[in-house]
Amino acid sequence: MSEKQMRVILALGTTQTLAWASSYYLPAILANPIAHDLGISPNLFFAAFSGSLVISGLLGPRVGRQIDRVGGRQVLSISNVTFATGLALLGAAHSIAVLMVAWLFLGVGMGLGLYDAAFGTLGRIYGDKARRAITGITLMAGFASTIGWPLSAWGLEHIGWRNTCYVWAAAHILLGLPLNLLCLPRIERRAMTAAAGTRPNIPIDRPMVLLAVAFAAAWAVTGAMAAHLPRILESLGATTVQAVAAGAFIGPAQVLARILEASLLSRSHPLLSCRLACAAHPCGAVIIALIGGPAAIAFAIFHGAGNGILTIARGTVPLAIFGPHNYGYRLGLLGAPARVAQAFAPLAFSLLIDDLGGYVLVVSSGLSLLALFALGMLRVTRFDPAAAEIVSTR
Repeated sequence: MSEKQMRVILALGTTQTLAWASSYYLPAILANPIAHDLGISPNLFFAAFSGSLVISGLLGPRVGRQIDRVGGRQVLSISNVTFATGLALLGAAHSIAVLMVAWLFLGVGMGLGLYDAAFGTLGRIYGDKARRAITGITLMAGFASTIGWPLSAWGLEHIGWRNTCYVWAAAHILLGLPLNLLCLPRIERRAMTAAAGTRPNIPIDRPMVLLAVAFAAAWAVTGAMAAHLPRILESLGATTVQAVAAGAFIGPAQVLARILEASLLSRSHPLLSCRLACAAHPCGAVIIALIGGPAAIAFAIFHGAGNGILTIARGTVPLAIFGPHNYGYRLGLLGAPARVAQAFAPLAFSLLIDDLGGYVLVVSSGLSLLALFALGMLRVTRFDPAAAEIVSTR
């Protein structure tokens, strides 16, 4: 790996950690105090958060198309300004209206600045050879919750939630923006892959539909577990201490799985990694169903490992199957259903848990197996850059 590539990976890994910690992982710490101070229900706060995820998903194709045209440097830099605006508005919110506008900006920021945009940027820079770089940034950003939650909690306790939002906003301007501007290479317009104003012709064919179904099902499980894992584990007999301890293992399990994927599975087609990842959550569910609460940590490790590899697969599988041509736009199309499913999963699973308790893992395992089935229906393919088409390698 060259020094220049390492600089790009370190920069994107840092800015992705910042982006995830200050947006997606923020409500887990600040939702209740913000809702209390504004005199609203936490459910209303999470509704605004879910709406922001929907916005980010709908923006995905347009953002990906722009990255394909001019590279990710401009897009990711704009995301830092957008994140900072949303966080500043959130810190200044004294009404529901301002809260909603803040999450509108944060939704746009997530559409411009989370993994899909970062993966598209790497695909635009490195083409078919982007897999290692994608793995590299996910290794770093895998600690976003491990870093972000304690920092937000410390800020809440010592400076209050408003100043915590302001500090995250300042971090985007003082850290994220310079890294994206200075460390990401410029992409010359003469190297564009699509003429300005021309929408790429990407057919919604069988492979696209199967991948969209797989990613939507898998990310619905991810969204549900992120919101309800302790509650589910306690429903299955785990103590509060066991549930909290299990949650602490998810981040390290994600990172360890990504290291193993980068080493042991680096020479295999990323579809294999993705299929193994989809099987991990049901395996963990079987273990905790048989043993009960004491197996909470084992379940968390299986779930975290699968989720860690799925994050990489979201970028590497489309690249391996379809190639780098219009890669960013394709990621946006594939990511939109997943982001919407992830947005509504916490509410849907909350209602299911009321009726099913811990048996809701049957539903989440079913979704994981649906994703596995969809991936099993895909043929292993390679991309022929000269012909710009998919060539089967049966």
